[in-house]
Amino acid sequence: MSAAALEIGLALVMLAVFAVGVISRGDDRRIAGAVAGVGVLVLAIASFFLDSSPVMVGGAFALDGLALFAKQLFLLATLIGILGSLSLPDPAFRRRAPEYYLLLLASLLGMLVLVSARDVVLLFVAFELMSIPLYVLSGFLKREAEAVEAALKFFLVGTVSSAILAYGLSFVYGATRTTALAGVARSLPAGDPLLLLGLLLVLGGFGFKIAAFPFHMWVPDTYEAASTPFVAWLSVAPKAAGFVALFRVYLEGVGDRVALWIPVIAGLAAITMTAGNLMALPQQNAKRLLAYSGVAHIGYMLVGFAAVSASGTAMVLFYLVAYVFGNMGAFLVVESVAQAEGSVHLNALRGLAQRSPLLALAMLLSLLSLGGIPFVAGFWAKLYVFWAAAQAGLYWLVLVGAVLTVVALFYYLVLARRMYIDAPERPGRIRVSPPLALAILLCALGVVGLGIYPKPLVELTIRVANGLF
Repeated sequence: MSAAALEIGLALVMLAVFAVGVISRGDDRRIAGAVAGVGVLVLAIASFFLDSSPVMVGGAFALDGLALFAKQLFLLATLIGILGSLSLPDPAFRRRAPEYYLLLLASLLGMLVLVSARDVVLLFVAFELMSIPLYVLSGFLKREAEAVEAALKFFLVGTVSSAILAYGLSFVYGATRTTALAGVARSLPAGDPLLLLGLLLVLGGFGFKIAAFPFHMWVPDTYEAASTPFVAWLSVAPKAAGFVALFRVYLEGVGDRVALWIPVIAGLAAITMTAGNLMALPQQNAKRLLAYSGVAHIGYMLVGFAAVSASGTAMVLFYLVAYVFGNMGAFLVVESVAQAEGSVHLNALRGLAQRSPLLALAMLLSLLSLGGIPFVAGFWAKLYVFWAAAQAGLYWLVLVGAVLTVVALFYYLVLARRMYIDAPERPGRIRVSPPLALAILLCALGVVGLGIYPKPLVELTIRVANGLF
């Protein structure tokens, strides 16, 4: 079977969504979302029957274990994101639903190509294919001034990061005379300042994509203004793609000399964890709080990456899966409350346990996972990345991460207090649409399931990571 089977299948799904958009009439065209959801579900199931060995285009495109794992993760996150978006109440969204889902799938296509890219030119093109639809989606409600402003900020920062990334990759090519990542590892000139500058710029470009500090400035405004189901997906899938690209360039491309970059990556991890958690503390908007929380979680993942080991890489992959369930679940609960209350302020969550016990429980599980409380998925994720860093001798980084985990518990527990202790501002049960309820249920089951029995996923991620070393 072709290494690009999933990409071809997704292109067919995009054509089907486009056709539905052309044929459908009226003010409610969300049938395109159902078509997109079914297509993504079929692709996700088919991905488990693919062979993870074929290569294409002279080795520039490969479906190895890492690529297949990442693609399955993207498809899962996209399926949850589509389910969460089917109940968006805005009339403009209902009317323009085919455009929304076509852009979402186009970005997903870029992610699928990105994680299979073994050539720096293909890697950059895939990054742009992933990124450009995101700029449009963040300002999808174009008649809202906040959405337009957020999209503009996202676009400006994104284009700068793309320029930095392209500039860095050009230096890497100039120093090694090859665009193939495997060839870069074989022809690395020792101590070449041009190469060091190029790799530093590439790291900065990736820093924008994954929203590491100080490259995170687009995150809070974009998360606050864009539609929440899209933000739930934006907060996990592109970040996971960015980390896989980091693995490709710095583990496959740089090879053994990646150890020279440990201090830089460890320092970036420490400052990202610190800034994200401290900036989350004063937030009163639930989406902005989760935005800064997400910056902190990027720092935790960088702790595992700083270990530059098979175990560290494996635990980052595990963390990404746990983060998909925990973070998307939290955002989707916020969306449920926002549809009922018309607000994403923390006060809108007051008394949620009395108004909707199951919704409050789902939010609590997500917060416990994000906070790293036993025994949910996030607990194992944090424990494993800290363990991998300790094995690499980065005890100071583990200590910083452990202290900041305690800091993060403060604002997560503030949310929990609002739900379970504070009195509700208004009575009445919160109604959740079936698709959104199903998306929240999938996230809650993922958080609990991985918390109770993480072993199969841990073993899978270790097998995947061993292929890079």
